[in-house]
Amino acid sequence: MSKYDLFLELPVMNAAGALGFAPDPHSGVDFTRLGAFVTHPVSLKPRTPAHGERCLAFAGGILVHTGYPNPGLRAVLRRYASRWRSASLPVIVHLLAQHPAEIAEALAMLEGLEGVYGVEVGLPPNVSRELAMQLVTAALGELPVVARLSPDQAGELAASMLECGVAAVSLGAPRGALPGRDGALLHGRLYGPAIFPQALEATNDLVERGIPVVAAGGIYSSTQIDAMLAAGARAVQLDTWLWRGA
Repeated sequence: MSKYDLFLELPVMNAAGALGFAPDPHSGVDFTRLGAFVTHPVSLKPRTPAHGERCLAFAGGILVHTGYPNPGLRAVLRRYASRWRSASLPVIVHLLAQHPAEIAEALAMLEGLEGVYGVEVGLPPNVSRELAMQLVTAALGELPVVARLSPDQAGELAASMLECGVAAVSLGAPRGALPGRDGALLHGRLYGPAIFPQALEATNDLVERGIPVVAAGGIYSSTQIDAMLAAGARAVQLDTWLWRGA
């Protein structure tokens, strides 16, 4: 069981990548409606953007492939730690997981920072059970840990994540592919209203197995938020709906 549980005054937060590295009062988002702020995905070392096309539309959503560019955790801390400290809501830092040693080093830099409430570990696509457990175990410390899994792997790995000691499992964006303008396939993450039924089904399946879930995917209305919570989700994450100023 988790050493630290995930307690939020409001069961709604943004998804990683939706609102940047810190709450922006000029973004048009009403942060009083969120129970926590999740940062943009950040890695220990800097990452550059993906090459070529990064966004393609399809009926009911968009496919995004960015490579999760970020300046690295040290640079993020220099720029945003003071804003996390003064934020009006708790901050959950989303860590991109590649190697257990990097996760452990990043955690050591985050523990004790005022305003940081927990970490969300973004596990790589098609991660093996062994590596997933190593990455999550490396993140366990003095902060609650949420393990973010893709919907197609959540059923396989969620129970193991809970046994490791995570506070909850969050659902990442499903993956897909579309032909780009040059005809080559672009692989990436899927967002939009079309994926809500899949996300609700995945949430319901995990809840029925006793897994604490932070639901996400295709949520574009308060009715859909209520449906996720009625299915038993501990909280929900909003992604591209927030880009429209909701």
